Amino acid sequence: MSRPFRFAVNMLDTGTSAEWRTKCRKAEAMGYDVILVPDHLGMPAPFPSLVAAAEATERPRVGTFVLNAGFWNPALLAREVASTDQLTGGRLELGLGTGYARAEHDSAGLPFGSPRERVDHLERTITELDRLLGDPEHRPATAQSPRPPLLLGGNGNRVLRLTARHADIAAFTGAQTGPDDSLRLISPAALEERVAAYRGFAAGRSTPAELNYLVQRVEVGDDGPARAHELGALAPDFPAEELLEHPAVLMGTVREIAERVRGHRERYGFTYFTVLEPFMDAFAPVIEELRS
Repeated sequence: MSRPFRFAVNMLDTGTSAEWRTKCRKAEAMGYDVILVPDHLGMPAPFPSLVAAAEATERPRVGTFVLNAGFWNPALLAREVASTDQLTGGRLELGLGTGYARAEHDSAGLPFGSPRERVDHLERTITELDRLLGDPEHRPATAQSPRPPLLLGGNGNRVLRLTARHADIAAFTGAQTGPDDSLRLISPAALEERVAAYRGFAAGRSTPAELNYLVQRVEVGDDGPARAHELGALAPDFPAEELLEHPAVLMGTVREIAERVRGHRERYGFTYFTVLEPFMDAFAPVIEELRS
């Protein structure tokens, strides 16, 4: 039996304290299940933002989407995670990834390892978090036991193996990083293959992970197919028809988009969809349509 849908918004700017709380309450009223914050320089610091989001709302869970493991020492991260889980009343979901933007590491004066080195560090971070947060003597302690739910994001085989072993939520971007740190979509067929690879790695799990997908663009209106060519930067090698089939791009009327989301659940198994803050308002009627 398929999981029920969950929907998240990844917030990119806090604004003032009052503006942040207003946005979080609006997301809750619109039906979003999770309020997320990324981990990029020039954007909000994740953990204080999540504490404030939880204080402003009652129902949504809060989470990181996703922390750049290369920015974090595991012992210090365990302290942040446990404190935030306590201060949010056990509503935290921890998202982790390897990081992909070399320029941010350069700005921070931090080394940017090879892909192998970054996955190695992610694996060490996960192992240490499990050890530290699972220790009943660790202080501060988490509100959730043995730790908050773990989301891992990535498409490569090593990360997918880690996800299969450790994660409660498997997050797919359906993209690859270009030489300028930009993300370019992989084809729907290639994305389907990556999900199938993950399922193979996770075949022995007793409890399947929730599958998440990050939506890059939402456009509601009658002219979706006609406007698909405007998104060429996301997928310069795709014909417009193939781009419209991709779960990263949701274009059309509210009903058409809702049917596409149901189709992506059927094809890929995605039941947890994340949209970016600029599209929070546009996607809200789709949530209502899917739940009605």
